[in-house]
Amino acid sequence: MDLKDIRREIDTIDSQLLPLFVQRMDCAKKVAEAKKRDGIPVHNAAREEEILDRISAKAGLYSGAARIVYRTIMSESSALQHRLLGSGGTLRKTIAAAPKVPAFPESVACLGGPGSYSHSVVSSLYPRAQVQFYNRFDDIFRCVEQGNAGLAVVPMENSSAGSVSDVYSLLMQCRFYIVAAKTIRVHQCLAAKESSPASVRCIQSKKIALQQCSRRLSALHLPLQPVSSTSAAAKAAAEDASIAAVCSESAAHKYGLHILERDLQNTDNNATRFAVISRQLCIPDNAEKISLCFNVAHTTGSLNAVLSRFAAAGMNLTKIESRPIAGKDFEYDFYLDFTGNVRDPAVLELLCSLQEELPRFHFLGNYCEVHTE
Repeated sequence: MDLKDIRREIDTIDSQLLPLFVQRMDCAKKVAEAKKRDGIPVHNAAREEEILDRISAKAGLYSGAARIVYRTIMSESSALQHRLLGSGGTLRKTIAAAPKVPAFPESVACLGGPGSYSHSVVSSLYPRAQVQFYNRFDDIFRCVEQGNAGLAVVPMENSSAGSVSDVYSLLMQCRFYIVAAKTIRVHQCLAAKESSPASVRCIQSKKIALQQCSRRLSALHLPLQPVSSTSAAAKAAAEDASIAAVCSESAAHKYGLHILERDLQNTDNNATRFAVISRQLCIPDNAEKISLCFNVAHTTGSLNAVLSRFAAAGMNLTKIESRPIAGKDFEYDFYLDFTGNVRDPAVLELLCSLQEELPRFHFLGNYCEVHTE
């Protein structure tokens, strides 16, 4: 057989498979009706694994591929049943009750001090708010939790140094929401009390800032000392001529430092994404990014089955990463960002079905993200 003949054979097989798939999905509708009548949950993990084991045993050489295909089919069947049954009532109510415009905060908490990158984001988003500075992320979250600040601005990730793991952990632990985000270009400089670097004996900055500038800093052959923030490093440099700070130029000017070098960062497109967090969910009409945190069953193909639901719904994933769950052996939460608006019925149905099925699920927010140079 030549290639054309083989392709014709494949087309014939596909023409037989598609009606069977449609017939199977129609059966899923009948299953939904029966489960609603009898009060039975949509998801039956034990039955799924029983079917998948049977399929795998019969598929021979194609065992793994068959398992993935059938898990995807069953995942879409479950999604259809959830949609027909209106699952996820709690999440639906939470989203429906969310205001479109957040209350203007009297105060906003952030990391560092005057001149820090977090401070610049707060100033641009909430210029009239009082700023509360902290040196630790858990203090920032506690401040919001106790109502001492209406909002907080925290760095989520850097384009070259990666995610700020402490923030992700605290976000899940406190069950706060992301109500806005802003990404800024980060231009790090080396600054010191004196105009000559001769007196400098060490370099201080926030750990992630030192990582952003690792190539240039390694060539200076000076000890690196992580501190709580870039502005804290600038303040220390202003008090001690033996310390140079990796910080923003605005922080250098704020503390009267001399700029020894500009643009220390490893890449020209160095950027940091900041999130605005709140105890109260707020979803503007033009929200275009959604963040989630969830856990999946510790079985082969479980994560793939979840991700396939996003693909089937036409959702564009922009980020996914895993974090170990405290107190669990090799179990992970997955943090995921994708583009969409929860007022789109397809998006809402997807989230509600996942909330019903997954062992751990937290909707982190639907918000707008601003990008600036």
